[in-house]
Amino acid sequence: MPPGAPAAMGHSLKLEAITHRFGEFVAVRDIDLDIAAGELVALLGPSGCGKSTLLRIVSGFLAQSAGRVLFDGEPVDHLPPNRRGVGIVFQNYALFPHMTVAENVAYGLHARGTPRQAVRARVDEMLELVHMSALADRLPRQLSGGQQQRIALARCLAVQPKILLLDEPFGALDKNLRLDMQIEVKRLQRASGVTAIMVTHDQEEALSMADRIAVMNHGVIEQVSPPTEVYDRPSSLFVSQFVGTTNVLPGRVATCDGARADVTLADGTRIACEATVRAAVGEDVLVSVRPERLALRGAPGDGAIPATVKVVLPLGPVVVYEAETQAGQPMKISAPREGGARLLEPGARVYVAPAAPDAARLFRPAASRAGSSGTRAAS
Repeated sequence: MPPGAPAAMGHSLKLEAITHRFGEFVAVRDIDLDIAAGELVALLGPSGCGKSTLLRIVSGFLAQSAGRVLFDGEPVDHLPPNRRGVGIVFQNYALFPHMTVAENVAYGLHARGTPRQAVRARVDEMLELVHMSALADRLPRQLSGGQQQRIALARCLAVQPKILLLDEPFGALDKNLRLDMQIEVKRLQRASGVTAIMVTHDQEEALSMADRIAVMNHGVIEQVSPPTEVYDRPSSLFVSQFVGTTNVLPGRVATCDGARADVTLADGTRIACEATVRAAVGEDVLVSVRPERLALRGAPGDGAIPATVKVVLPLGPVVVYEAETQAGQPMKISAPREGGARLLEPGARVYVAPAAPDAARLFRPAASRAGSSGTRAAS
């Protein structure tokens, strides 16, 4: 359970070997995922990776072809959506336009036959939780996008769902409002203790909010880890490229002792890498290193790649350089921009090296999945 989550309210969720086919096409394949009570897990991946299909299976709106969905260790596959105890917040919020804020929050409670006095008390509690008590009598059209989102959350949380599903919850918000609402939703999830799954294609959203991220690609989960581990120690080339920005340099293995490898790049530079796979000497591989984990040097040295600065992009506290190696390989380098320091100019000759022993990671080139086994992922 994540720190700060109330112990008594959350419910665990387990997916066992979930597979779903649309005709001959496989949308998700052999998905195993354990989510602890009170945890927020993000399903992250590009459009068509299967994340929305998985959300529909958890909610009960789609019956999987194989596998089981369990809440608190008990299968719920036989239960329709309205009996699973799942709350869903959609991208468009789906508020009832003719109902006031208070009536929207009360709707699910009335549908369950909750006594009127208890409904009133619960609505007051939820509106206070989302800081919307003063707007109880307004209609949805009189609210901002962020306020509508808070009401949609309050309506879900009012009925105390076992699992909260967030389907691209910030997609309709302006960029400037998204960070504020990410913080707010995280606060509400922590305060309520509800177990939550968020579907998103936005890596920053997942990295900032989730306790763990499940990175999906072509209907399978490639890695499930805390955000910092997904970013710092990606387990596959896809994860390395999809989450954050990275430089991918082709090379050939010179030595490999299992955990570490020396790779000779196309220009002849040899650099040390962490090996995510055991590679044979002479094997063609790819080296991934993030822009902020590269250092600029003024002179040659071990592992330093000769390059020429092509583009300079000052971005507030950092400056991003795009350089080109002698082999014609582009590289991005992100460096702190210190006050008063002169920036490098296009055309400057530099040497680029990994800033730490664990900065560069070795991967095998990704094999194409297109057309294999008739697999096509649904979104």
